[in-house]
Amino acid sequence: MKIERLSQDKIRIFLTFDDLLERGIQKEDMWREIPKVHELFSEMMEQAYSELGFDASGPLAVEVFALPAQGMVVIVTRGKTDSHHIGYPETDDDHDDEVYEMEVTLEQSDTVMYAFRDFEDVISVSKKLLSSGITEDGRLYAYQGKYMLAFDPAGSEPSKYHAIIALLAEYGDAASVTSAVLEEYGKVVIAAGAVKEICNHFE
Repeated sequence: MKIERLSQDKIRIFLTFDDLLERGIQKEDMWREIPKVHELFSEMMEQAYSELGFDASGPLAVEVFALPAQGMVVIVTRGKTDSHHIGYPETDDDHDDEVYEMEVTLEQSDTVMYAFRDFEDVISVSKKLLSSGITEDGRLYAYQGKYMLAFDPAGSEPSKYHAIIALLAEYGDAASVTSAVLEEYGKVVIAAGAVKEICNHFE
């Protein structure tokens, strides 16, 4: 479980599928109100408080994004709510009266996202993708000192989908950010056709 602060009232938590399995939670369970998910949320908020001093009291907006082959990203924003609340009671006995007021948004993303430390790695993986006949659109971003390649393999055969992930994993690391975060906080380097564009410029 990795937690980082995006702003004073917003944090991002990255859960790998191993994090979920260790707690006996399936990916699909995140869509359900069950005790195990409540416990996981309480654990996340305790860790956010101990690591970042993030106080999760009051209304919270929680967005859960499922990412293919990577895990889940949970964005927690403090101070936003609407009329639909889900009460997640604290597990700590001293806080029996406290309830998290949550507005929960669940989204599944098919976007494959990988981070690269060096641009040389981006060039190398782009050449591999092109030579493998994978010329899917692809977008390139700069974000927090790294380069991020994003693919939306909608309609792709599963074998091609897995081939993209396998090649990206050789050179980069699965990214714990969503497209929405990149659009908001990152810088677009190549908005479309990144693989071909990179290969054309760096032969």
